[in-house]
Amino acid sequence: MTATAPPPPANKQRATLAISASILGAVVVLFFVFAGFYTDVLWFDQLGYLPVLTTQWIATAGMFVLGFVAMFVPVFVSLQIAYRLRPVYAKLSSQLDRYQEVVEPLRRVAMLGIPAVLGLFAGVASASLWPVVLQWWNRTSFGQVDPQFGLDISFFVYELPFWRSIVAFASAAVLLSALAAVAASYLYGAVRFMGREVRISRTARVQFAVTAAIYLALQAVSIWLDQYAVLSQSSVGFLPAGAGFTEANATIPGRAILAGIAALVAILFIITAVIGRWRLPIVGTALLIVSGLLIGSVYPSLVQQFQVVPNQRSAEAEFIQRNIDATRDAYGVAGVEEIDYAAETDATAGALREDAETTANIRILDPALVTDAFSQLEQFRQYYQFPEYLDVDRYEIDGETTDTVISVRELDAAGQTSQNWFNNTIVFTHGYGVVAAYGNQRSADGQPLFLEQGIPVRGGLTEELGEYEPRVYFGEQSPEYSIVGGPEGGDELELDFPAEEGDDADAAGNATYTFTGEGGPTLDGPFKKLLYSLKFQSTDIFLSNAVFDESQILYDRNPLDRVQKVAPYLTLDSDPYPAIVDGRIQWIIDGYTTSSNYPYSTSVALSAAVADTYTPTPTLPVDDINYIRNSVKATVDAYDGSVTLYAWDDEDPILETWQKIFPSTLEPMSEMGDALLDHVRYPADLFKVQRNILGAYHVTDPGSFFSTDDEWITPNDPTSTAGTPTLQPPYYLTMQLPGSENPGFTLYSTFIPRAAGENQRNVLTGYLAANADPGEDYGKLTLLTLPRQTTIPGPGQVQNQFNSDTEVANQIALLERGSTTVRRGNLLTLPVAGGLLYVQPVYVQSTGETSYPLLRKVLVSFGDEIAFEDTLDLALDALFDGDSGADAGDGGVEPVDPIVDPVDPEAPVEPEEPAEPTDPAVPADDFAAALADAQQALQDREAAYAANDLVAAAEADERLQDAVERLIALDE
Repeated sequence: MTATAPPPPANKQRATLAISASILGAVVVLFFVFAGFYTDVLWFDQLGYLPVLTTQWIATAGMFVLGFVAMFVPVFVSLQIAYRLRPVYAKLSSQLDRYQEVVEPLRRVAMLGIPAVLGLFAGVASASLWPVVLQWWNRTSFGQVDPQFGLDISFFVYELPFWRSIVAFASAAVLLSALAAVAASYLYGAVRFMGREVRISRTARVQFAVTAAIYLALQAVSIWLDQYAVLSQSSVGFLPAGAGFTEANATIPGRAILAGIAALVAILFIITAVIGRWRLPIVGTALLIVSGLLIGSVYPSLVQQFQVVPNQRSAEAEFIQRNIDATRDAYGVAGVEEIDYAAETDATAGALREDAETTANIRILDPALVTDAFSQLEQFRQYYQFPEYLDVDRYEIDGETTDTVISVRELDAAGQTSQNWFNNTIVFTHGYGVVAAYGNQRSADGQPLFLEQGIPVRGGLTEELGEYEPRVYFGEQSPEYSIVGGPEGGDELELDFPAEEGDDADAAGNATYTFTGEGGPTLDGPFKKLLYSLKFQSTDIFLSNAVFDESQILYDRNPLDRVQKVAPYLTLDSDPYPAIVDGRIQWIIDGYTTSSNYPYSTSVALSAAVADTYTPTPTLPVDDINYIRNSVKATVDAYDGSVTLYAWDDEDPILETWQKIFPSTLEPMSEMGDALLDHVRYPADLFKVQRNILGAYHVTDPGSFFSTDDEWITPNDPTSTAGTPTLQPPYYLTMQLPGSENPGFTLYSTFIPRAAGENQRNVLTGYLAANADPGEDYGKLTLLTLPRQTTIPGPGQVQNQFNSDTEVANQIALLERGSTTVRRGNLLTLPVAGGLLYVQPVYVQSTGETSYPLLRKVLVSFGDEIAFEDTLDLALDALFDGDSGADAGDGGVEPVDPIVDPVDPEAPVEPEEPAEPTDPAVPADDFAAALADAQQALQDREAAYAANDLVAAAEADERLQDAVERLIALDE
């Protein structure tokens, strides 16, 4: 008979299960982490930027290890010294005895665990500092020195942040080591409290004194470095940034003195470690604290109050000049060309003759209002969409450069009627084509005049844009991920576009397609499918029979996201824009190198500085900068997502530093082809920051700057419908600036005086323009300074004149009759005819669900004169005494409304033949005629609404009302 082994105890089984579950859970978590890391490797490798990822990983891991070791070692050593040199026969209290009984079994674990935990936190904190360390290691000289210390600017941008980070970390490590030593010494009797007396063993005294000396020495270094940091901080006086009189003569010397005192106190602690007396370092520490209050706070305050304030203008003059020069240089506005512009206000005949090229290119199509028109006319299906604000670019059409309003027809995943994984991921994968309209023209009924439109893609009035790859797999509105491609000769699963008769279409009448580029990692095998199933939390990726070994998964498809990942050191412009370049749709993105450590330069919150009607205002901006350069132009191919970075400003020292860190990731500017250069433009976000700076820093005289008697601001957008006022955005226009020989693509903005409270005067004081065309003058800033003696109305005043003019108000009221509303377009300002011309397109829109704005009228203003006509050409002629001397781009548009020829009141009028008298007793013919007129008017109104012709509908309403009134009168 065989004995049966007893079953294992239940608690042992539970322990085994718990350990197994923990191991399994850890494996699952680690596999999820691995999936995230490995899919990043696949993404960067496919894009050709794997070294960018590996450099970041190596730098992050290296900094983590360095931070871990730098914290672990001093804390561990401190604990070991405190324990090993503890008093062997120390008499402990009963309470400490109990503590030791609890701690002793865990002592070895604690000796390693406490430093390790602290090391983990320190490693994580250190890992985030890899950009600071790599920039310091690869620093590039600026070739300029600061005016206070005579050090190269690179010291403040690269070295000072590095050394301050090192000192701060070391101070934290020493302080935590000291706390650990004190705790261990107290626990093991090296530190004892006997009534009012504190007894410290000799070994503990030496340890404490040496640790304190090291900490004080670090504080001495920290205080010494703080004197350099003053140059990029706010002043206690007038200066917005940099060392003013008080800082230069009190704060900076005071910090040097305090650093010396701290070093002296550190020496006193070393002496204490030798001689064993604490009085000297305690007195020295008290002296340091008192000195910190007197030298660091009281003395600078006295200097500011009694020496600077009574003579502030003269005392701060030298330092104000430093701030002006540094700020203008840091923001790239030092070379702005200032021109005194007399600004005529009399509109005379022929005044625009010398500005014929500018008037021919005035953009009357508002990219913020024609989105609905693009959608209704060019969306075609519910699964396409256009952005809220369209882009402005220029193309050469029939040998002439023409401003265009352009957009990409992107995929709208939410617009699909059948929402499921297969449709969202396999079928609906891409948008289709570019839609572009002339900026200076419109059709007779007010619709945009397209030069590129339709599905399949076809030119509207020209074939100048040429053939191009229309499919948009990478865009601003692309889905999170799509799976495309397949085996050669396999079924085409992707919907390409709504097909016409004769096209290769599927059973639903749609053309199909299979992606043929290299846009994402391939899913060649179950392992990769499993990885991406985990990444996107979808089992369908692993199980679907529509995912082949030849399939590719496209993700991170927004152009901004792609560029940011491959160039993490760049701050990107908020407005990528599409352009047709060499037969491809390319997204063009501007990248900036920035810093917040440029000495004496005033800081701005970047996200707040670029906020306007088109860009939302941040709730809490935390992106302060005081240096910016447009160093990189990037392109993202809309078809395959390939990213190319071009070194646009190869003289920028910050970009040179990053090129050392990430070599071979940037192409030289010379590699940009002419087709791409034709569509490069000066970036709007940089221009907004520069106009923000120039509002105050167009003044270069320290006395005037101190008086703030000539500060400007950007006016609020008078057409904004937002609840709170928003700044008027800058606008792109092709025009010829005063002082220039030829017209060019230009970005401009206006200025009005800055005032406090309700004393704001909306009159123009300045006009800032940037040459947006690549070439020798690219980025050249021109500032037209308007005379103070002449009142030139600003955008707000002009809009108020438009709204309050009786004739304009009557015509607007006519346009708004019935189910229509009037929408005012962007208010443009152009320096022509020796003055400033305002142009505003006026749109009419039905209140129906599928309506869109139609451009019906144009408002213009010059000086105090206003004109309101059907076309810009007619409005300019009316404004300038019947003949402006130049033609606008919409001169060939026939007005929809009949134009009544003006009657000369002095000309003789031929009397009309008297009409045959009617028989008042027989009103049947009149009744029939009125009824026929009413029926015809009703039919005309319905036809007008069907054609979205709102003006014709309003006219039909008038005729209908007149006919009804006649019928009522006859019936009476």
